[in-house]
Amino acid sequence: MFPGSVKYHVGDIVELRKTHPCGGREWEITRTGIDFGLRCTTCGRRVMLPRHKFEKRVKRIVRYALDLEGQTTPGT
Repeated sequence: MFPGSVKYHVGDIVELRKTHPCGGREWEITRTGIDFGLRCTTCGRRVMLPRHKFEKRVKRIVRYALDLEGQTTPGT
């Protein structure tokens, strides 16, 4: 898969490669664009990452955000 080929949406839960100091690995996407806003699902800490660093650190998408019809949004 090529970098940038996966579409990320606000509300998606992603697992990052490195564990956060609180022990959590899952993050909720709160902002997308050139920078990504993330919130740790364990402790609530918020961070901003540039897109290129975010895409390198994502291991997998744990859960997709729900769209207005209640169906999951596709990851591609």
